[in-house]
Amino acid sequence: MGGDVRQGLIDAAARLFSRNGYSAVSMREIAKEAGANVGSLTYHFGSKANLLREIYESRTAPMNARRLELLGEARRIHDRSERLRAILRAYVVPAFSSSSGTDGGGAEFTRMRAILSAEGNEDARSIISQAFDKTSRTFIEAIGECVPGAPLDGLIWRSQFLLGSLYYALINPERVSRLSDGKVDGNDHERAIEEIVASSHASFMALGTQASREHEAA
Repeated sequence: MGGDVRQGLIDAAARLFSRNGYSAVSMREIAKEAGANVGSLTYHFGSKANLLREIYESRTAPMNARRLELLGEARRIHDRSERLRAILRAYVVPAFSSSSGTDGGGAEFTRMRAILSAEGNEDARSIISQAFDKTSRTFIEAIGECVPGAPLDGLIWRSQFLLGSLYYALINPERVSRLSDGKVDGNDHERAIEEIVASSHASFMALGTQASREHEAA
């Protein structure tokens, strides 16, 4: 029973945070959404920050593990261009792997991540950093190995754009359908994955080409 209450509070908080952000949601509102009392929230988590940390840990640990597993496979590919494509897929695919968000994928958790990242709350910023920075650095390093000579600042910026496209494809697929007058289905996850990978692949490869030309010119 206690486990059901605890999980209910986690799920309720994730729903509210994804709609309203972190700062605007109170402990009382979370308890009400879960059909529980504030005391149970305090008992299980102690604070709203601890509750947010639990949400991130429960959802990101499986996704990061899957990303790293796929990354390990991708790094064994000899051809740099194909290896880069596989690395990008390793990063993108797990985010689309679940509609419920329980393994880090899905629109609700992605929306929450996007809102909290923009919100600037110190608790949220620290928790997000702990959840993702180590894995992100590993991917940036792996991408850099595919484009020798590429400057770190370019790798960081283009990795940020990759994350942005991933966020937007998951939280606002309706825009793709609307702008195409229904000719393109924004909810087609396989197509979304392929387009994100293709555009990011071209971006990083161009960065490598630019680095090679600058090296030759020097």
